[in-house]
Amino acid sequence: MNKNEMMMLAVLGGECRAELAGHILPFWKQMRDEERGGFFGFLGYDLKLDKDAVKGCILNSRILWFFSNAYKTLGDKDIVPYARHAYDFLKNHCLDKENGGVFWSLNADGTVCDSTKHTYNQAFAIYALSSYYEISHDSEALEIAFGLFDLIEGKCTDDVGYLEAFTRDFRPESNEKLSENGVMAEKTMNTLLHVLEAYTDLFRVSGDNRVKERLHFILNQFAAKIWNPERKRQEVFFDRNLNPLIDLYSYGHDIETSWLLDKCLAVLGEEEFNRLCSPITETIAAQIHKIAYKKHSLLNECERGTDNTKRIWWVQAESVVGFLNAFEKSEDEKYLAAAADIWEFIKEHMVDKREGSEWFWCTDEDGNAMDEPIVEPWKCPYHNGRMCFEVIGRTKKMMSGIC
Repeated sequence: MNKNEMMMLAVLGGECRAELAGHILPFWKQMRDEERGGFFGFLGYDLKLDKDAVKGCILNSRILWFFSNAYKTLGDKDIVPYARHAYDFLKNHCLDKENGGVFWSLNADGTVCDSTKHTYNQAFAIYALSSYYEISHDSEALEIAFGLFDLIEGKCTDDVGYLEAFTRDFRPESNEKLSENGVMAEKTMNTLLHVLEAYTDLFRVSGDNRVKERLHFILNQFAAKIWNPERKRQEVFFDRNLNPLIDLYSYGHDIETSWLLDKCLAVLGEEEFNRLCSPITETIAAQIHKIAYKKHSLLNECERGTDNTKRIWWVQAESVVGFLNAFEKSEDEKYLAAAADIWEFIKEHMVDKREGSEWFWCTDEDGNAMDEPIVEPWKCPYHNGRMCFEVIGRTKKMMSGIC
């Protein structure tokens, strides 16, 4: 590794640590609802807090995951009570004690708002509970996670793969919540990706062979059904039999997938799956760098040949990690330079400098912030927080010569 690369790594790691400890973490601490539990569900672009807004269960799971990993990364014991607060809310309110599973959303007081059961939501709860178990050693959290694992495998699958949306008592219903771009998808790459993500961490903290077997199944699905080798991309929306429904290239999901699949491969440590999937992740990163990395940032997506040029907060965060991961694998400096360049764009345009705010939801292609909420059921500390965790850990490892 040359001197310039070492300098870029040092700056990237140090600045992401400062962003995490000095900005993202304090912001989410202030969103804690002391009276009714959980965390407040909405902060507008105008920075007006709505304490009575709906509390998304995905948001709460992601907050639990965030505080658990913030403690793991920073080692500050003052973070732990925030993770416990999110855990208590998940356990006492987000879980359906009668039918099992996690609801879609709750009212501000913790009563049920939307009782939909979605596989995506169950997966994020598993992801969060696995991380909370890792820092707390609370066996109850792991038990709940495995209960959700058994529920997904028992009620949310068919002979082809993973189903998506269900009623409160797990009768199938239409998948509006994870369908976009004018199609109604019965299966999605996005849900499968986050089941993989959740199962990777559940296997990492438990070593359970049942989880490992399902990871094998999911990796095979990505290679055989989701990955399009001719177009060098993942397909996004599918019918029940995993036939693609639309010409859509999700740049953000592809760069996110590139490193999440590699993380799964590292946790499994099995050469058969390394041979199957590592070439795919290398191709994804190279292709995204070639066609979607423009103006110091990453485009959103391409539908039927037309690019959506918005710069979305989570897409930028995932591209930093994805390109840093590609640099670790290839030692090609272009990927490190891209990660550092996009981080500069984030600092300049995505990070909201106003007091009491966090990151903007999105900007136009020139970096001008757009009027979208700072917090709502999908806008959370998961992507930008995880970017910080990954950058801190990876830069430290590479600079110590382990890479």
